[in-house]
Amino acid sequence: MTTKFNNLIQLLDFFKEESACIAYLAQKRWGDEPTCPHCGTVGAYITNRGYKCKAKECHKKFTVTAGTIYENTKISLRYWFAAIYLATSHKKGISSLQLSRDLNITQKTAWFMLHRIRHMMANSAPHMLNGTVEVDETYVGGKTINKHKKEREERNKLGTGYVHMKPVLAMVERDGNVIAKVIDKPVGTVIKPIISEHIDKSSTVVTDGHGAYYGLNYNHEIINHQKGEFARGIFNTNSVEGFFSLLKRGIIGIYHYTSPKHLHRYCSEFAFRYNSRKQNDCARFEDAFNKIETRLTYAKLIS
Repeated sequence: MTTKFNNLIQLLDFFKEESACIAYLAQKRWGDEPTCPHCGTVGAYITNRGYKCKAKECHKKFTVTAGTIYENTKISLRYWFAAIYLATSHKKGISSLQLSRDLNITQKTAWFMLHRIRHMMANSAPHMLNGTVEVDETYVGGKTINKHKKEREERNKLGTGYVHMKPVLAMVERDGNVIAKVIDKPVGTVIKPIISEHIDKSSTVVTDGHGAYYGLNYNHEIINHQKGEFARGIFNTNSVEGFFSLLKRGIIGIYHYTSPKHLHRYCSEFAFRYNSRKQNDCARFEDAFNKIETRLTYAKLIS
């Protein structure tokens, strides 16, 4: 099934009925033959409420939403598709309050839907970055000075500086993709294994002068910001700093607050949009469907 739309109105016109959403989802997941999510058998009998596996050893019933982010949802797929379109097309994301108003659903439902979509956006097996790769870390979180006096006093007992914020590490392939991860501490023992896992050994790694990057087993270019150096020929950290700018502006301007518990999902959201920045909104929407076969339950989300 080929889709072509340039805005939300055209998307809703394309998916006028729930049956059109189900047909689109089935085609995206399985093509011409349904595949049992329980045993992986290709082929199933059509029933009144979905499908039944053809394998004698299985014979389990399933629907087109089984094993996806939509499993057991009581929300119409039409609403889900609109939410995915809005979450992927808005450059800085959309808040649960705004989504609840746009779709006429509760804020709690919109919040859960958006977290499922962020969970879907997470790239479980990103490709190795190569070429020139910029690496940097930043801190995400509100400033202590902006908090209530009682909370400031409690937090000041823990320490000063960035102790109240969560560090985020980002690796940006020049003119390519980004991988962003929430880390415990911005130290070499934490950062170096992540770099080794996600960056090809033949790459040139560009960082600032932070001591955690010293001793990298790569062709390593250091841009010393403390000495007023911000570029050396083609080497700089502008791309990774640009990603951090999008992440922070989105959190401050759209979400206002993110808890450390869920920060990694927001990083996945912004990384997905950054990595698909060269696509149009329709292509980005379709690309999201390559990641729907995952599930985040409400119990796991709030645990």
